[in-house]
Amino acid sequence: MICCVIAGVIAGVTAALDARAADSRAAGDNYPVKPIRIVLPLVSGGSGDTIARAVGEMLSESLAQQVVIDNRPGANGIIGMELVARSAADGYTLLLASGANAAINPAVYRDKLPFDIERDFVPVTEVAAQSFVAHVAPAFQAKNIAELIALAKSKPGVINYASAGTGSTAHMLAALFASMTGTRFTHIPYKGAPQGRVAVMARECDFMFDGLLATLPLIRSGKLRALGVTGSKRSPVAPEIPTVAEAGVPGYSGDAWYGLFAPRATAKAIVVKLNAVVVQALQQPERRERLLAQGVEGVGSTPEVFAAFLGSELKKWARVVGDAGIKPE
Repeated sequence: MICCVIAGVIAGVTAALDARAADSRAAGDNYPVKPIRIVLPLVSGGSGDTIARAVGEMLSESLAQQVVIDNRPGANGIIGMELVARSAADGYTLLLASGANAAINPAVYRDKLPFDIERDFVPVTEVAAQSFVAHVAPAFQAKNIAELIALAKSKPGVINYASAGTGSTAHMLAALFASMTGTRFTHIPYKGAPQGRVAVMARECDFMFDGLLATLPLIRSGKLRALGVTGSKRSPVAPEIPTVAEAGVPGYSGDAWYGLFAPRATAKAIVVKLNAVVVQALQQPERRERLLAQGVEGVGSTPEVFAAFLGSELKKWARVVGDAGIKPE
């Protein structure tokens, strides 16, 4: 009798799982039947906007549906991300988030976020990455990374750096640098990267970690001096600039990355279809060249690889924020 009951329970569970899998496959087969919206929790005109529109183009071409980019900036990206977290998990509202949105905010704001990036979202793919560059004014006395570290250690807290605001990628890259080199700097947050950049050129600030593409013309014209790029390898946009790791901080790495997410309960078949479209498009040489012209490198990863990468980024920035005692403004 007991064996019959157990067998019946197992059969029921198996049938339910089979039905759920069939529903997921059906959702993927029929998807999409209407326009898709990609929410970008950043202002228009920056690298995030370029990448979001490139993803929209990839999806539109392959899925034969209109894709709308919905810029929802505000509160360091929290407003736009909450909107997606609360959206229907049907594949028609997606999120294109930066590493600052997805991995740094949870470290800075901790339990104050109205969503949990791992609980409320499913990673689709890492789309692209962009190197930052540490730069100084040409007249600044430190001419390379080693000299900057030595100068900072001789004057703890005296050397300062600009950023695009507390919790920004620029801020966190400098905090990571300080943590890995045993140095102490003074942070001066500005309302945006352009203001910080101007402050470095005017010698109001000593150095800054800044977007490579925006900074490169100033570096090549001699208005700024590059000390090192933040990626794990040299940027193909500026191969003459060494990495920070090469220049004196082994193991240092901190690309600014962008990834595609969907609400957590989105059918797996839809996630797989979205992933396949974007990854395949990113493998096209002309597509990669167009992104590279904008200073970003196409990536393309499986949902599983992206989820593991996100987990490592969350741990990394939580450690940096804790070590530096960074608190939200």
